[in-house]
Amino acid sequence: MARSDVRNTIAFTEVDETNNPTATYVYSETQEHPNNPHEKSLNKWGRVDVMDSLQAFCSSIAGLLSSRAVLQGVGVGNANASPTSALLLHILQDSSGRIATILFAHRVGTALEPECKMYRLAADVFNDVAMVLDCLSPMIPAGVGRVGVLSAAGVLRALCGVAGGSSKASLSAHFARGGNLAEVNAKDSSQETIISLIGMLVGSFVVSQVTSFAATWASLLFLLTVHLGMNYAAVRAVQMTSLNRQRANIVFSTLLESDPALDLHSLGLSREIYHPIPPSGQQTCLTTSRSPLTPADVSEQERIFEPDGVLKWTSASTQCHKLGYCQIGISLDRFLRLSSTSTSTKLRTSPSLRTTVPMPELSTLFANEDYILYLVRRGAHGPVWYASLVLKNTCSARSQLKAWTHALLAARVLYISSSEEGDRQILDVIARTLDFLNRHARFERYLQSLEEAGWDLTIAALETRTRRRIVVDNHQ
Repeated sequence: MARSDVRNTIAFTEVDETNNPTATYVYSETQEHPNNPHEKSLNKWGRVDVMDSLQAFCSSIAGLLSSRAVLQGVGVGNANASPTSALLLHILQDSSGRIATILFAHRVGTALEPECKMYRLAADVFNDVAMVLDCLSPMIPAGVGRVGVLSAAGVLRALCGVAGGSSKASLSAHFARGGNLAEVNAKDSSQETIISLIGMLVGSFVVSQVTSFAATWASLLFLLTVHLGMNYAAVRAVQMTSLNRQRANIVFSTLLESDPALDLHSLGLSREIYHPIPPSGQQTCLTTSRSPLTPADVSEQERIFEPDGVLKWTSASTQCHKLGYCQIGISLDRFLRLSSTSTSTKLRTSPSLRTTVPMPELSTLFANEDYILYLVRRGAHGPVWYASLVLKNTCSARSQLKAWTHALLAARVLYISSSEEGDRQILDVIARTLDFLNRHARFERYLQSLEEAGWDLTIAALETRTRRRIVVDNHQ
Protein backbone atom coordinates (compact mmCIF):
# COMPACT_ATOMS: atom_id res chain seq x y z
CA MET A 1 0.00 0.00 0.00
CA ALA A 2 1.30 3.44 -0.83
CA ARG A 3 2.03 5.94 1.89
CA SER A 4 -1.14 7.85 2.72
CA ASP A 5 -2.69 10.46 4.96
CA VAL A 6 -5.46 8.81 7.02
CA ARG A 7 -8.74 10.71 7.30
CA ASN A 8 -12.26 9.92 8.68
CA THR A 9 -11.39 6.63 10.38
CA ILE A 10 -14.12 4.26 11.64
CA ALA A 11 -13.26 1.29 13.87
CA PHE A 12 -15.26 -1.99 13.79
CA THR A 13 -14.58 -4.46 16.59
CA GLU A 14 -15.57 -8.12 16.13
CA VAL A 15 -16.53 -10.07 19.28
CA ASP A 16 -17.28 -13.72 20.07
CA GLU A 17 -20.19 -15.31 21.98
CA THR A 18 -18.86 -14.05 25.33
CA ASN A 19 -18.45 -10.51 24.00
CA ASN A 20 -14.64 -10.76 23.93
CA PRO A 21 -13.02 -8.84 21.04
CA THR A 22 -11.50 -11.12 18.40
CA ALA A 23 -10.61 -8.66 15.65
CA THR A 24 -10.66 -4.96 14.89
CA TYR A 25 -11.19 -3.47 11.42
CA VAL A 26 -10.41 0.18 10.74
CA TYR A 27 -12.00 1.92 7.76
CA SER A 28 -10.31 5.11 6.62
CA GLU A 29 -10.34 7.44 3.64
CA THR A 30 -6.85 7.90 2.32
CA GLN A 31 -5.05 10.30 0.07
CA GLU A 32 -2.60 8.40 -2.06
CA HIS A 33 0.95 9.50 -2.76
CA PRO A 34 1.96 7.72 -6.00
CA ASN A 35 5.48 9.12 -5.94
CA ASN A 36 6.51 7.48 -2.70
CA PRO A 37 10.17 6.44 -3.27
CA HIS A 38 9.97 3.58 -0.78
CA GLU A 39 6.93 2.16 -2.59
CA LYS A 40 8.89 2.23 -5.83
CA SER A 41 11.72 0.43 -4.08
CA LEU A 42 9.40 -2.32 -2.91
CA ASN A 43 7.81 -2.61 -6.36
CA LYS A 44 11.17 -3.65 -7.75
CA TRP A 45 11.23 -6.69 -5.45
CA GLY A 46 9.43 -8.74 -8.10
CA ARG A 47 12.12 -7.94 -10.67
CA VAL A 48 14.89 -8.79 -8.20
CA ASP A 49 13.07 -12.01 -7.29
CA VAL A 50 12.97 -13.24 -10.90
CA MET A 51 16.65 -12.53 -11.52
CA ASP A 52 17.59 -14.17 -8.21
CA SER A 53 15.74 -17.32 -9.28
CA LEU A 54 17.51 -17.41 -12.65
CA GLN A 55 20.95 -17.00 -11.08
CA ALA A 56 20.25 -19.74 -8.54
CA PHE A 57 19.17 -22.07 -11.35
CA CYS A 58 22.37 -21.46 -13.33
CA SER A 59 24.51 -21.78 -10.21
CA SER A 60 23.02 -25.19 -9.38
CA ILE A 61 23.88 -26.62 -12.80
CA ALA A 62 27.37 -25.10 -12.78
CA GLY A 63 27.89 -26.52 -9.30
CA LEU A 64 27.22 -30.05 -10.57
CA LEU A 65 29.81 -29.64 -13.33
CA SER A 66 32.42 -28.42 -10.84
CA SER A 67 31.55 -31.20 -8.37
CA ARG A 68 32.17 -33.80 -11.06
CA ALA A 69 35.57 -32.24 -11.73
CA VAL A 70 36.43 -32.31 -8.01
CA LEU A 71 35.52 -35.99 -7.75
CA GLN A 72 37.69 -36.69 -10.75
CA GLY A 73 40.52 -34.68 -9.22
CA VAL A 74 40.49 -36.56 -5.91
CA GLY A 75 40.70 -39.89 -7.73
CA VAL A 76 37.19 -41.23 -8.24
CA GLY A 77 37.49 -43.93 -10.90
CA ASN A 78 41.23 -44.27 -10.35
CA ALA A 79 42.22 -47.61 -8.81
CA ASN A 80 45.47 -46.14 -7.48
CA ALA A 81 43.71 -43.37 -5.53
CA SER A 82 43.70 -43.65 -1.74
CA PRO A 83 40.58 -42.89 0.33
CA THR A 84 42.85 -41.59 3.08
CA SER A 85 44.40 -39.04 0.71
CA ALA A 86 40.96 -37.84 -0.34
CA LEU A 87 39.95 -37.50 3.31
CA LEU A 88 43.09 -35.55 4.19
CA LEU A 89 42.49 -33.27 1.22
CA HIS A 90 38.94 -32.63 2.44
CA ILE A 91 40.24 -31.82 5.92
CA LEU A 92 42.78 -29.39 4.46
CA GLN A 93 40.11 -27.69 2.37
CA ASP A 94 37.75 -27.42 5.31
CA SER A 95 40.45 -26.11 7.66
CA SER A 96 41.67 -23.46 5.24
CA GLY A 97 38.08 -22.39 4.64
CA ARG A 98 37.39 -22.02 8.36
CA ILE A 99 40.52 -19.95 8.87
CA ALA A 100 39.57 -17.75 5.93
CA THR A 101 36.09 -17.30 7.40
CA ILE A 102 37.50 -16.06 10.71
CA LEU A 103 39.99 -13.67 9.12
CA PHE A 104 37.56 -12.31 6.54
CA ALA A 105 34.80 -11.71 9.10
CA HIS A 106 37.28 -9.93 11.38
CA ARG A 107 38.56 -7.74 8.55
CA VAL A 108 35.34 -6.67 6.82
CA GLY A 109 32.64 -7.51 9.35
CA THR A 110 31.74 -3.86 9.98
CA ALA A 111 31.54 -3.08 6.26
CA LEU A 112 29.17 -5.91 5.32
CA GLU A 113 25.98 -3.99 6.12
CA PRO A 114 26.92 -0.54 4.70
CA GLU A 115 28.31 -2.13 1.54
CA CYS A 116 25.82 -5.00 1.28
CA LYS A 117 25.28 -4.54 -2.47
CA MET A 118 29.01 -4.76 -3.19
CA TYR A 119 29.58 -7.83 -1.01
CA ARG A 120 26.46 -9.55 -2.37
CA LEU A 121 27.92 -9.42 -5.87
CA ALA A 122 31.44 -10.15 -4.60
CA ALA A 123 30.14 -13.34 -2.98
CA ASP A 124 28.97 -14.61 -6.36
CA VAL A 125 32.31 -13.70 -7.92
CA PHE A 126 34.09 -15.70 -5.19
CA ASN A 127 31.79 -18.68 -5.77
CA ASP A 128 32.19 -18.64 -9.56
CA VAL A 129 35.99 -18.41 -9.37
CA ALA A 130 35.91 -21.36 -6.97
CA MET A 131 33.95 -23.38 -9.55
CA VAL A 132 36.52 -22.53 -12.22
CA LEU A 133 39.33 -23.69 -9.93
CA ASP A 134 37.45 -26.92 -9.24
CA CYS A 135 37.19 -27.61 -12.96
CA LEU A 136 40.89 -26.85 -13.38
CA SER A 137 41.94 -29.28 -10.65
CA PRO A 138 41.90 -32.47 -12.82
CA MET A 139 44.34 -30.81 -15.23
CA ILE A 140 46.83 -30.03 -12.45
CA PRO A 141 49.32 -32.81 -11.69
CA ALA A 142 48.61 -34.64 -8.44
CA GLY A 143 50.57 -33.23 -5.54
CA VAL A 144 51.12 -29.79 -4.10
CA GLY A 145 49.70 -27.99 -7.15
CA ARG A 146 46.35 -29.76 -7.11
CA VAL A 147 46.08 -29.47 -3.34
CA GLY A 148 46.76 -25.73 -3.58
CA VAL A 149 44.11 -25.22 -6.27
CA LEU A 150 41.45 -27.14 -4.35
CA SER A 151 42.35 -25.36 -1.11
CA ALA A 152 42.07 -21.99 -2.85
CA ALA A 153 38.63 -23.01 -4.07
CA GLY A 154 37.66 -23.89 -0.51
CA VAL A 155 38.86 -20.51 0.74
CA LEU A 156 36.82 -18.70 -1.91
CA ARG A 157 33.71 -20.66 -0.99
CA ALA A 158 34.23 -19.70 2.64
CA LEU A 159 34.49 -16.04 1.66
CA CYS A 160 31.33 -16.47 -0.38
CA GLY A 161 29.53 -17.86 2.66
CA VAL A 162 30.47 -14.91 4.88
CA ALA A 163 29.89 -12.16 2.32
CA GLY A 164 26.78 -13.72 0.80
CA GLY A 165 25.06 -14.64 4.06
CA SER A 166 25.65 -11.30 5.77
CA SER A 167 24.77 -9.13 2.78
CA LYS A 168 21.70 -11.23 2.08
CA ALA A 169 20.51 -10.64 5.64
CA SER A 170 20.92 -6.87 5.19
CA LEU A 171 19.00 -6.93 1.91
CA SER A 172 16.23 -9.00 3.48
CA ALA A 173 15.93 -6.42 6.27
CA HIS A 174 15.70 -3.72 3.61
CA PHE A 175 12.74 -5.39 1.91
CA ALA A 176 11.04 -6.43 5.17
CA ARG A 177 9.84 -2.92 6.02
CA GLY A 178 6.62 -4.19 7.52
CA GLY A 179 8.39 -6.03 10.34
CA ASN A 180 7.99 -9.38 8.55
CA LEU A 181 11.68 -10.28 8.34
CA ALA A 182 11.08 -13.90 9.34
CA GLU A 183 8.41 -14.26 6.65
CA VAL A 184 10.67 -12.77 3.98
CA ASN A 185 13.54 -15.08 4.92
CA ALA A 186 11.28 -18.14 5.05
CA LYS A 187 9.77 -17.46 1.62
CA ASP A 188 13.17 -16.68 0.14
CA SER A 189 14.66 -19.90 1.53
CA SER A 190 11.73 -21.95 0.25
CA GLN A 191 11.98 -20.41 -3.18
CA GLU A 192 15.73 -20.98 -3.30
CA THR A 193 15.23 -24.61 -2.29
CA ILE A 194 12.72 -25.16 -5.08
CA ILE A 195 14.92 -23.49 -7.68
CA SER A 196 17.96 -25.48 -6.53
CA LEU A 197 15.96 -28.71 -6.74
CA ILE A 198 14.86 -27.92 -10.28
CA GLY A 199 18.44 -26.96 -11.12
CA MET A 200 19.75 -30.28 -9.80
CA LEU A 201 17.21 -32.24 -11.83
CA VAL A 202 18.03 -30.35 -15.01
CA GLY A 203 21.72 -30.46 -14.13
CA SER A 204 21.61 -34.24 -13.84
CA PHE A 205 20.57 -34.40 -17.47
CA VAL A 206 23.21 -31.82 -18.48
CA VAL A 207 26.01 -33.66 -16.68
CA SER A 208 25.06 -36.95 -18.31
CA GLN A 209 25.11 -35.39 -21.78
CA VAL A 210 28.05 -32.98 -21.46
CA THR A 211 31.12 -35.17 -21.07
CA SER A 212 33.81 -33.82 -23.40
CA PHE A 213 36.41 -31.26 -22.29
CA ALA A 214 35.30 -28.53 -24.70
CA ALA A 215 31.59 -29.01 -24.03
CA THR A 216 32.14 -28.95 -20.27
CA TRP A 217 34.06 -25.68 -20.33
CA ALA A 218 31.68 -24.08 -22.83
CA SER A 219 28.69 -24.99 -20.67
CA LEU A 220 30.42 -23.86 -17.48
CA LEU A 221 31.47 -20.48 -18.84
CA PHE A 222 28.01 -19.87 -20.31
CA LEU A 223 26.28 -20.71 -17.03
CA LEU A 224 28.68 -18.58 -14.97
CA THR A 225 28.26 -15.64 -17.35
CA VAL A 226 24.47 -15.80 -17.02
CA HIS A 227 24.84 -16.27 -13.26
CA LEU A 228 26.98 -13.16 -12.81
CA GLY A 229 24.88 -11.15 -15.25
CA MET A 230 21.66 -11.92 -13.39
CA ASN A 231 23.27 -11.13 -10.04
CA TYR A 232 24.63 -7.84 -11.31
CA ALA A 233 21.23 -6.83 -12.68
CA ALA A 234 19.51 -7.84 -9.44
CA VAL A 235 21.93 -5.88 -7.26
CA ARG A 236 21.65 -2.84 -9.51
CA ALA A 237 17.86 -2.95 -9.19
CA VAL A 238 17.95 -2.69 -5.40
CA GLN A 239 17.25 0.83 -4.13
CA MET A 240 18.79 1.17 -0.69
CA THR A 241 17.36 3.90 1.54
CA SER A 242 20.37 4.18 3.85
CA LEU A 243 23.26 6.53 3.11
CA ASN A 244 26.62 4.80 2.94
CA ARG A 245 29.78 6.59 1.82
CA GLN A 246 29.16 6.49 -1.91
CA ARG A 247 25.48 7.41 -1.68
CA ALA A 248 26.29 10.21 0.78
CA ASN A 249 28.79 11.62 -1.74
CA ILE A 250 26.19 11.62 -4.51
CA VAL A 251 23.31 12.97 -2.44
CA PHE A 252 25.09 15.71 -0.51
CA SER A 253 27.30 16.96 -3.35
CA THR A 254 24.20 17.35 -5.53
CA LEU A 255 22.31 18.99 -2.67
CA LEU A 256 25.15 21.42 -1.93
CA GLU A 257 25.68 22.19 -5.61
CA SER A 258 22.04 23.17 -5.97
CA ASP A 259 22.14 25.51 -2.96
CA PRO A 260 22.30 29.08 -4.34
CA ALA A 261 23.90 30.33 -1.11
CA LEU A 262 27.01 28.19 -1.62
CA ASP A 263 30.03 30.04 -3.01
CA LEU A 264 32.93 27.59 -3.14
CA HIS A 265 35.47 30.18 -4.27
CA SER A 266 34.53 32.58 -1.47
CA LEU A 267 34.93 29.86 1.15
CA GLY A 268 38.43 29.16 -0.14
CA LEU A 269 39.74 32.74 0.02
CA SER A 270 42.51 33.71 2.38
CA ARG A 271 41.64 35.22 5.74
CA GLU A 272 42.57 38.75 4.61
CA ILE A 273 40.16 38.65 1.64
CA TYR A 274 37.29 36.55 2.98
CA HIS A 275 34.30 38.49 4.32
CA PRO A 276 31.66 36.23 5.84
CA ILE A 277 27.98 37.05 5.55
CA PRO A 278 26.86 38.42 8.93
CA PRO A 279 24.32 36.15 10.60
CA SER A 280 20.78 37.40 10.46
CA GLY A 281 18.38 37.24 13.35
CA GLN A 282 15.67 35.91 11.05
CA GLN A 283 16.03 32.46 9.54
CA THR A 284 15.82 32.22 5.79
CA CYS A 285 14.10 29.41 3.98
CA LEU A 286 16.33 26.83 2.35
CA THR A 287 15.86 27.07 -1.40
CA THR A 288 17.54 24.83 -3.93
CA SER A 289 17.33 24.75 -7.69
CA ARG A 290 16.32 21.08 -7.65
CA SER A 291 14.76 18.60 -5.24
CA PRO A 292 16.99 16.10 -3.40
CA LEU A 293 17.83 12.86 -5.14
CA THR A 294 15.62 9.93 -4.23
CA PRO A 295 16.88 6.37 -3.59
CA ALA A 296 15.74 5.49 -7.11
CA ASP A 297 17.83 8.32 -8.59
CA VAL A 298 20.93 7.36 -6.64
CA SER A 299 20.64 3.65 -7.49
CA GLU A 300 21.04 4.57 -11.15
CA GLN A 301 24.23 6.54 -10.46
CA GLU A 302 26.04 4.51 -7.82
CA ARG A 303 28.63 1.91 -8.69
CA ILE A 304 28.68 -1.58 -7.23
CA PHE A 305 32.43 -1.57 -6.57
CA GLU A 306 33.70 1.75 -5.21
CA PRO A 307 37.08 2.42 -3.52
CA ASP A 308 36.69 2.51 0.24
CA GLY A 309 36.46 5.99 1.72
CA VAL A 310 36.78 7.95 -1.53
CA LEU A 311 35.47 11.53 -1.55
CA LYS A 312 33.73 12.39 -4.83
CA TRP A 313 31.85 15.51 -5.82
CA THR A 314 29.00 14.68 -8.20
CA SER A 315 26.56 17.16 -9.71
CA ALA A 316 24.56 17.70 -12.86
CA SER A 317 26.56 20.75 -13.98
CA THR A 318 30.07 19.42 -13.47
CA GLN A 319 31.96 16.22 -13.94
CA CYS A 320 32.60 13.79 -11.12
CA HIS A 321 35.65 15.04 -9.23
CA LYS A 322 37.70 12.72 -7.07
CA LEU A 323 38.73 14.95 -4.18
CA GLY A 324 40.56 12.45 -2.01
CA TYR A 325 39.77 10.01 0.78
CA CYS A 326 38.15 10.13 4.18
CA GLN A 327 38.38 7.87 7.22
CA ILE A 328 35.59 8.15 9.77
CA GLY A 329 35.33 6.75 13.28
CA ILE A 330 39.06 6.12 13.64
CA SER A 331 41.07 6.13 16.86
CA LEU A 332 42.63 9.34 18.12
CA ASP A 333 46.13 7.93 17.62
CA ARG A 334 45.39 7.21 13.96
CA PHE A 335 43.72 10.62 13.59
CA LEU A 336 46.88 12.37 14.79
CA ARG A 337 49.15 10.28 12.57
CA LEU A 338 47.02 10.74 9.43
CA SER A 339 46.45 14.46 10.01
CA SER A 340 50.05 15.44 10.72
CA THR A 341 52.03 17.19 8.01
CA SER A 342 55.09 15.35 9.29
CA THR A 343 55.51 11.92 10.81
CA SER A 344 54.14 11.79 14.34
CA THR A 345 56.58 10.32 16.81
CA LYS A 346 56.36 9.26 20.40
CA LEU A 347 58.78 10.82 22.82
CA ARG A 348 61.31 8.38 24.24
CA THR A 349 60.99 9.48 27.85
CA SER A 350 57.17 9.71 28.00
CA PRO A 351 54.04 8.22 26.43
CA SER A 352 53.29 11.58 24.78
CA LEU A 353 52.78 11.85 21.03
CA ARG A 354 54.32 14.75 19.15
CA THR A 355 52.09 15.99 16.33
CA THR A 356 51.58 19.05 14.13
CA VAL A 357 47.77 18.88 14.33
CA PRO A 358 46.34 22.04 15.96
CA MET A 359 44.34 20.15 18.57
CA PRO A 360 43.51 23.18 20.82
CA GLU A 361 41.96 25.06 17.88
CA LEU A 362 40.09 21.96 16.69
CA SER A 363 38.75 21.22 20.18
CA THR A 364 37.41 24.76 20.46
CA LEU A 365 35.98 24.80 16.93
CA PHE A 366 34.14 21.48 17.36
CA ALA A 367 33.16 21.99 21.00
CA ASN A 368 29.46 21.90 20.10
CA GLU A 369 29.77 19.17 17.46
CA ASP A 370 29.87 15.39 17.80
CA TYR A 371 33.02 15.00 15.72
CA ILE A 372 36.43 16.54 14.95
CA LEU A 373 37.63 16.98 11.36
CA TYR A 374 41.00 17.76 9.85
CA LEU A 375 42.42 17.51 6.32
CA VAL A 376 45.91 17.23 4.89
CA ARG A 377 47.20 17.22 1.34
CA ARG A 378 49.07 14.20 0.03
CA GLY A 379 50.75 13.53 -3.30
CA ALA A 380 52.56 15.80 -5.72
CA HIS A 381 50.41 15.08 -8.80
CA GLY A 382 47.26 17.11 -8.31
CA PRO A 383 45.45 17.96 -5.09
CA VAL A 384 44.47 14.83 -3.21
CA TRP A 385 43.00 15.56 0.21
CA TYR A 386 42.89 13.08 3.07
CA ALA A 387 40.20 13.84 5.65
CA SER A 388 40.23 12.26 9.09
CA LEU A 389 37.14 12.18 11.30
CA VAL A 390 37.21 11.22 14.95
CA LEU A 391 33.77 10.80 16.52
CA LYS A 392 32.70 11.65 20.05
CA ASN A 393 30.76 9.24 22.22
CA THR A 394 27.61 11.33 21.70
CA CYS A 395 27.70 10.92 17.92
CA SER A 396 24.45 9.76 16.31
CA ALA A 397 23.66 8.63 12.77
CA ARG A 398 22.66 12.16 11.79
CA SER A 399 25.88 13.53 13.29
CA GLN A 400 27.89 11.07 11.21
CA LEU A 401 26.16 12.34 8.08
CA LYS A 402 27.02 15.90 9.05
CA ALA A 403 30.65 14.94 9.66
CA TRP A 404 30.90 13.28 6.23
CA THR A 405 29.18 16.22 4.51
CA HIS A 406 31.54 18.64 6.24
CA ALA A 407 34.57 16.64 5.07
CA LEU A 408 33.17 16.50 1.52
CA LEU A 409 32.49 20.25 1.39
CA ALA A 410 35.84 21.21 2.92
CA ALA A 411 37.72 18.94 0.51
CA ARG A 412 35.82 20.46 -2.43
CA VAL A 413 36.67 24.01 -1.33
CA LEU A 414 40.34 23.14 -0.85
CA TYR A 415 40.37 21.28 -4.18
CA ILE A 416 39.48 24.41 -6.15
CA SER A 417 41.20 26.90 -3.86
CA SER A 418 44.06 28.96 -5.30
CA SER A 419 45.38 30.03 -1.90
CA GLU A 420 48.38 28.51 -0.19
CA GLU A 421 47.23 25.41 1.68
CA GLY A 422 49.01 25.88 4.99
CA ASP A 423 47.74 24.69 8.35
CA ARG A 424 46.10 28.08 8.98
CA GLN A 425 44.35 28.09 5.59
CA ILE A 426 43.06 24.54 6.10
CA LEU A 427 41.75 25.44 9.55
CA ASP A 428 40.04 28.55 8.15
CA VAL A 429 38.30 26.51 5.44
CA ILE A 430 37.13 23.96 8.01
CA ALA A 431 35.71 26.77 10.17
CA ARG A 432 33.97 28.50 7.25
CA THR A 433 32.39 25.34 5.89
CA LEU A 434 31.18 24.42 9.38
CA ASP A 435 29.66 27.88 9.75
CA PHE A 436 27.97 27.47 6.36
CA LEU A 437 26.37 24.17 7.40
CA ASN A 438 25.23 25.54 10.77
CA ARG A 439 23.95 28.92 9.57
CA HIS A 440 20.13 29.07 9.74
CA ALA A 441 20.12 25.34 10.65
CA ARG A 442 21.04 24.62 7.03
CA PHE A 443 22.16 21.04 7.51
CA GLU A 444 19.07 20.15 9.54
CA ARG A 445 16.98 21.44 6.65
CA TYR A 446 19.02 19.28 4.31
CA LEU A 447 18.21 16.23 6.41
CA GLN A 448 14.53 17.13 6.53
CA SER A 449 14.38 17.34 2.74
CA LEU A 450 16.16 13.98 2.45
CA GLU A 451 13.66 12.31 4.77
CA GLU A 452 10.85 13.68 2.61
CA ALA A 453 12.61 12.19 -0.42
CA GLY A 454 12.49 8.72 1.14
CA TRP A 455 15.87 8.35 2.86
CA ASP A 456 16.18 6.55 6.20
CA LEU A 457 18.55 8.70 8.29
CA THR A 458 18.34 6.55 11.41
CA ILE A 459 20.77 3.97 10.00
CA ALA A 460 24.48 4.63 10.54
CA ALA A 461 26.10 3.22 7.39
CA LEU A 462 29.29 5.26 7.03
CA GLU A 463 31.74 3.31 9.19
CA THR A 464 33.42 0.29 7.61
CA ARG A 465 36.06 -0.34 10.27
CA THR A 466 36.04 -1.01 13.99
CA ARG A 467 34.24 1.87 15.66
CA ARG A 468 36.14 4.15 18.02
CA ARG A 469 34.81 7.06 20.08
CA ILE A 470 36.42 9.78 22.20
CA VAL A 471 35.40 11.89 25.19
CA VAL A 472 36.73 15.46 25.20
CA ASP A 473 37.46 16.97 28.61
CA ASN A 474 38.81 20.52 28.48
CA HIS A 475 40.71 21.58 31.60
CA GLN A 476 41.12 25.34 31.68
